[in-house]
Amino acid sequence: MKAKSSFSLKDQLFNAEKVAYLAGLIAEAYTDFDQQSFERDVVKAFPKLELKERIAHISSCLHDYLPEDYPAAVKIILQSLPPELDPTKADDDFGDFIFSPLSLFVATYGCEAQYLERSLGALREITKRFSAEYAIRFFINAFPEEALAFLLDCAGDENYHVRRLASEGTRPKLPWAQKLVIDYQQPLPILERLFGDRTRFVTRSVANHLNDISKLDASLVINTLEQWAAMEKQAEAEMAFLTKHSLRSLVKQGNAEALALLGFGDAPEIAIMNFVTTTPVVKLGEAFEFSLEIEARLAQNLLVDYVMLFASEGKKRSQKVFKLKQLELEAGEMVKLKKRHPMRLMTTRRLALGEHEITLQVNGQVFDSLSFELVDAD
Repeated sequence: MKAKSSFSLKDQLFNAEKVAYLAGLIAEAYTDFDQQSFERDVVKAFPKLELKERIAHISSCLHDYLPEDYPAAVKIILQSLPPELDPTKADDDFGDFIFSPLSLFVATYGCEAQYLERSLGALREITKRFSAEYAIRFFINAFPEEALAFLLDCAGDENYHVRRLASEGTRPKLPWAQKLVIDYQQPLPILERLFGDRTRFVTRSVANHLNDISKLDASLVINTLEQWAAMEKQAEAEMAFLTKHSLRSLVKQGNAEALALLGFGDAPEIAIMNFVTTTPVVKLGEAFEFSLEIEARLAQNLLVDYVMLFASEGKKRSQKVFKLKQLELEAGEMVKLKKRHPMRLMTTRRLALGEHEITLQVNGQVFDSLSFELVDAD
């Protein structure tokens, strides 16, 4: 039995109010725009459409209600854009999802040689309101040389949303995005221009990009990070963040080189004691609790994680690694760790009732395990 979430992301991001906001902006830029009919046609299809389908539907409706001539239509779109996102912010300023159909419109109707410069310029402007990371991939695949040159130029833009586009749009494993046909190494000059950025929104994207590459070529990522650190173009603390975030998948796999680069390369000389749970049965929506003691036999740095093996209705059980604690212990030192892991409903994961198991992982090496039963809240 799987528990289901009642939260609807698609309804939060794309609803009648959001559509009316977008339509109002377009109406101000285009006097012949039939705002009422546009809103009606968009919203009436929403009940049967998922999130990405709603984006495509809005884009298609824009095509129906804007001039047939692409240059004229994209000019109206650009004139309708609200002010740019706050340039003083440095992180997590994603903008409003209702503008994502605008970049899809450009990709759908303007990804042609005759419109290339106009379309890329439009994406540069739209991404200042909401990231065009998905739309730019149409152009990378259709016009790789021109698109990569454009993005290399974007990497030097004064607007950090434009700089982020250069990294995020070229990620080899960008979630929910079309696959790129270019080699994963081709965007490396873009990343080298961006890793020294002073904006966390950009450096996090660079780290996510490297984390993607690590699933294809671990040695390339480790060597790249070592070279960047030696260049000293980034502040020490930010370089440490970038390195740690870039290597997170390799660390979860217990990759020895990645752990060594982060200072956790030594095999743990420890004793695990009193690894217990006070919640052998957990109701859905409550938390699984556990504690343990770690005694260091030598002075060492320890990276303590736990791997949760989820219950499943089928034969295959999924698992995920969670961070627990980063420690620096002296010989003979003992620490006690406690953790509450909420077992609540999420939009990205459906929980199955039944036995779940956690396994300790220290410096990439597996230690003891515990299990608990997840039961319905009723």
